[in-house]
Amino acid sequence: MTEHNRLIIDVREPMEFMFGHVKGAINIPPAKLMAGAAELKSIAKDTELILYCLSGSRSAAAINILHQQGFTNLINGINKDQVKAKYLA
Repeated sequence: MTEHNRLIIDVREPMEFMFGHVKGAINIPPAKLMAGAAELKSIAKDTELILYCLSGSRSAAAINILHQQGFTNLINGINKDQVKAKYLA
C-alpha cells in the first residue's frame, strides 16, 4: 500500500511486470482480478486504485471488473511512464 490510501496495480502479465514496473505497484493480471484477487480482499472499496498496463486497454478492462466487484475510486493510469509522471512525481 502506498501513501494517501492509494494502491497502484499493474495489470500486465507477471513476465511483463518482472521486466519493469512502477515502484510500489502490485501485479494482478485481469484473469486474477476476475477470480477475486486475494490481494484486494482487505482493501476498502473506496481506496484509490490506479491501474495500468502497456496501452491502457487491459487497465480499462480491469477497471470494469473491479467496478463490478464494488470498488468505487478507480483510475486508468494507462502505462507505467504516465503513472510515474502523474502520481509519483
